[in-house]
Amino acid sequence: MSNLGEPVPRSDGKIKVNGSARFAADQSLPGQLHAVFVSSTIPAGRVANIDTGLALGLPGVVRVLVAGDLPPLHADFNETMVPPLATKSIPMQSDEILHEGQPIAIVLAETLEAAEAGARAVRATYAPAPYINPEAAAPDAVDPERGGYSYLDASEFLKGDPEAAMTSAAHVVQAEYAQPTRHANPMEPSAILASWSGDNLTVYDSVQHLPAVQANLAATFGLERAAVRVISPHTGGGFGVKGYVWPHELLAAMAARVMRRPVKLVLTRRDMYGMVGTQPRVTQEIRLGADSTGKLVSMTHVVSNVTGLTEDYIEFATVPSRSFYACDNISNLQLVRRGNMTLPTYMRSPAEGPGSWALGSAMDELARAVGMDPIDLRLASYAEVDPVSGDPWSSKKLREAYALGSERFGWRSRPAGGTLDGHWRIGCGMADCSQGVTRFGSTVRVLLKADGTARFESSLCDVGQGPATIFAQVVGEILGLSPDRVHAVTGDTNLPPAGPTYGSATTISTGTALHQAATAVRDRLARLCGWPVAEIAMRGGSIVRGTESRTIEAVLSEAGVSELSGDGALEIENYADAGLPGFPARSFGAIFVEVGVDPELGLLRLRRATGAYSVGRILNARTARSQMIGGIVWGWGQAAMEASHFEPSLGRWHAKDLANVVLPVNADIPPEIDIAFVDEFDPNAGPLGVRSVGTMAATGVAAAVANAVYDAIGIRVRELPITPDKLVQG
Repeated sequence: MSNLGEPVPRSDGKIKVNGSARFAADQSLPGQLHAVFVSSTIPAGRVANIDTGLALGLPGVVRVLVAGDLPPLHADFNETMVPPLATKSIPMQSDEILHEGQPIAIVLAETLEAAEAGARAVRATYAPAPYINPEAAAPDAVDPERGGYSYLDASEFLKGDPEAAMTSAAHVVQAEYAQPTRHANPMEPSAILASWSGDNLTVYDSVQHLPAVQANLAATFGLERAAVRVISPHTGGGFGVKGYVWPHELLAAMAARVMRRPVKLVLTRRDMYGMVGTQPRVTQEIRLGADSTGKLVSMTHVVSNVTGLTEDYIEFATVPSRSFYACDNISNLQLVRRGNMTLPTYMRSPAEGPGSWALGSAMDELARAVGMDPIDLRLASYAEVDPVSGDPWSSKKLREAYALGSERFGWRSRPAGGTLDGHWRIGCGMADCSQGVTRFGSTVRVLLKADGTARFESSLCDVGQGPATIFAQVVGEILGLSPDRVHAVTGDTNLPPAGPTYGSATTISTGTALHQAATAVRDRLARLCGWPVAEIAMRGGSIVRGTESRTIEAVLSEAGVSELSGDGALEIENYADAGLPGFPARSFGAIFVEVGVDPELGLLRLRRATGAYSVGRILNARTARSQMIGGIVWGWGQAAMEASHFEPSLGRWHAKDLANVVLPVNADIPPEIDIAFVDEFDPNAGPLGVRSVGTMAATGVAAAVANAVYDAIGIRVRELPITPDKLVQG
């Protein structure tokens, strides 16, 4: 029996649709208080005074906590906290203000409505200080000792002699590309419910990595990790914004300790703009040099992004320029612009998302300068090995992806740029998609029961991508069970600790641990039968050897046990862009789009899109396709719509609600997005043969769209989003 690869429906689909899935904001406890933040209205300075009198006089308001009311961070906090804590500068530990929207008080009430009314009644006065506008600040070289956290690589890279090679290049293109700050807006905002029992803390939290929250809450109060329990059975979208541990989680737990009552905090959409991170504004300077055949001979790539004052967040957009193409001479430099803003964060897709926008656009400009088809230009610099290490890839079938996507899209027979369809001018563009494979240490437990069902347990987060469904297929494949006979128990730090659900790492990390644990269970069952492991197979609730067959129930009953456990553990250090030792691992693909542009009105429409990908083995055709479609839609939003605008005179965001956020809707997306996967099994990336999938889908799309716009109307847009003002022709 083989379930892997089949389009098995989501096991959690029904509860997600009918509303019975319980998210952090849905949780309640007896005696709980509702918390609402009062946030700073200035970007820099200090709190001079907070008047809570009006608020405390309102019905239902129990208390207003200010900085002096909260317990201090434990003395060993800086030594015991662990990445990815967003910042070591925790609000309400002093009167200092580092950015607009920073929490300065917590209103606690018997109802949410009373807490909201109380927050509006609090009056704060400030001693303002000059603030630094991060978008206007001069860039500084990154200081790795300053702080921050990244699971990616170093900030600078040099290979060969790029300057000398550039001077001898037959063709050179040079340009600057920019993309704005963008806020992630998951359907479920960040939320937490904290409750103390003596010195034991339990929280329901909306997160992407439970053990990180557990570790940092333990560090906050000087507790052993086992004294903190984090529960998160479902997370309503993360996209990176819930990957860090943010100060509001620590503050809610502090408030609960002060009040000796459970405290429930659900960030408003406005809070999400001022208290958790953004994808930062990124500017990129790229120079590409090619010889007369179109082969790259030199690449220089300088990236600058905005960040906060307390720690550096580095958007490693230089990664593509030393990963996508073969080139003997490469120079990368990362810069940051520090100012009074919330620390930025990862957002689908970090590093390769911004980097592929700039590099994919520059490659199209180079193709036109050389006079080559963009695919042929890429093939001229096809990276057979990792350009940094020189080691062979774990597996790479990008050539096949080019061919597959080109054929399905009709790239070689596409209409000439600027072809008219009524008042629309038609253009086509393509770009590379790629994402490094990240793996984290994970542990799981698999149990096989006498009734022919199995259960797996892990603290992994479900952020909506369907891991319980895929992992039931993995366990079922090894134990010979249909996926509906395998049950998932997840989202609790009382379970074996799993790696984080970001960086497209869940399947390759936790999935590998599950494969190991389920294999251990199968092998134990074989030994109970006295059969050699190499000679058995599992089918439909039975263990089979040649013509002999015994049911799981019979074997376990004879052994006097009701279930077998496989405490399989995979412990690996966090690292990026690597599969098993000696094999750099990366997922690859190509995105092809056709757009329509109305140059008189400045309208841009996506007419069709085809994505073809080399990502290793596909474990579930349905969920994988869904991930890719979602990523392409995400990429279209980045390309054509989304931006968060900073008001320099006030040091705040212009808009802090969805009413002012332009997002793709059904009418913006063609009825069918064509998705194809190259048939591939990557044995060097792990026993499942898989590599990263979901995050990669958002890479390359913005560049492909901009390239298609140029093809349609001859305007090269180098700053996102591609809004009507950039398209109207005089």
